[in-house]
Amino acid sequence: MSAEVISLGCRLNIAESERIRDMMSGEDDVVVVNSCAVTMEAVRQTRQAIRRARKARPDARLLVTGCAADIEREQLAAMPEVDGLVPNTQKLDARAWNVPERAEPAPKQRTRAFIAVQNGCDHACTFCVIPQGRGASRSMTIPAVLREVERHLEQGAPEIVLTGVDVTSWGHDLPGTPPLGDLVAAVLDAFPDLRRLRMSSIDGAEVDSRLFHLFASEPRVMPHLHLSLQHGADLILKRMKRRHSRADALVLVSGLRERRPELVMGADIIAGFPTESEAHHADNLSIIRELRIVHGHIFPYSPRPNTPAARMPQLDKGLIKERAAELRAAVGAVRNEFLESLVGTPLSVLAERDGCGYAENFARVALPASTEAGTIATITPQSIEEGILT
Repeated sequence: MSAEVISLGCRLNIAESERIRDMMSGEDDVVVVNSCAVTMEAVRQTRQAIRRARKARPDARLLVTGCAADIEREQLAAMPEVDGLVPNTQKLDARAWNVPERAEPAPKQRTRAFIAVQNGCDHACTFCVIPQGRGASRSMTIPAVLREVERHLEQGAPEIVLTGVDVTSWGHDLPGTPPLGDLVAAVLDAFPDLRRLRMSSIDGAEVDSRLFHLFASEPRVMPHLHLSLQHGADLILKRMKRRHSRADALVLVSGLRERRPELVMGADIIAGFPTESEAHHADNLSIIRELRIVHGHIFPYSPRPNTPAARMPQLDKGLIKERAAELRAAVGAVRNEFLESLVGTPLSVLAERDGCGYAENFARVALPASTEAGTIATITPQSIEEGILT
């Protein structure tokens, strides 16, 4: 059997898994698990994926890479299902896999192309283990990004997604320290036929003026902003060692919405951070409503190895679970209102391969069975079924 790559975690992992899959083409009976370690739950899912992969392909060579391969190295190496680990920082080097260097293959046609323009992180958020698995921030140059975009567009990808560990820090390590807005503008200028450009999660503290302008006024930049928000209480943000305040997030979003009212918000939010009081939790709940967060990624806090937050006074796990459920319910209420507002509204939807697609605002929309994946169709939904516009 041919090589298989199983991807867990972030969009950056998705982009990297495609590169690994290309490198491993021609290799027989190999399974690669590209792991995640952002939370204890992510590590549990990684271990579960390893066991499932071994059960499905008992004779394959099973290799693990990704953040968990570095951060949880000893634990994963001890698993009897695992034949070897490839360090996260080396996973895009063919030599690490003992496979021959091959000419860069053309990407397979996909509905959305994820391009990792940045990797690593120079910040030290007290809860975050990812710098341990990703290393220092490093950026892809503009010419390299443009070549990658061109490759995908030649294969017919209608949407490009720029992603990274800390994508708004792109350019800090390049000559002249260009801001991310320069890269986004360069992509749009170089490819006037590109219909949809989407950004992965960004740090609001690093949104430069050019990027702000493009989000506010450029129709080809999708009206979907996902913030690495993490919390709604200033004291908790300070203890997390974040670089923004609650007010900063409100000002950023209100400023963008004044110029582009259709902008839809997503956010990462942590429930039950150490020392979080009921009042802090209330601030977390209220910012969901104030920012109108439709696409919320709620993470119950879990202590990660060698992080300052793991040494802080911890909350009861049951309480963390309860607060996470309340946050998800708050996001669900906002999302339901958002979806109801779209019923009867024509939407431009990029078709996926599962019978649904994504509108420009990232709403999930059911499509007629005859809709070909990768095409963009205008759909006017008439109802909502299980969170999907139909």
